[in-house]
Amino acid sequence: MTEPQILEGLTEIFREIFDDDSLKLTMDTTADDIDQWDSFNHINILVAAETRFGVKFKTAEIEGLKNVGEFVHLIEKKTASGAAA
Repeated sequence: MTEPQILEGLTEIFREIFDDDSLKLTMDTTADDIDQWDSFNHINILVAAETRFGVKFKTAEIEGLKNVGEFVHLIEKKTASGAAA
């Protein structure tokens, strides 16, 4: 799966969770850029991404993510290697 495909999938997830079809994610998007991105919605994003991309995240992997781009790279790494656990 490529970066643009993952970013597109995450954009769809974010639009659904935040109920905003005009939301546009970039690799630099952070929680500070989206008013409703709180800890509850963060969990919803992670669960939806796990389901959509067929991966599982460990706490240590997601704790240090600084922006959407780092999340995209994590998903890309997991889908490329088949490391779902």
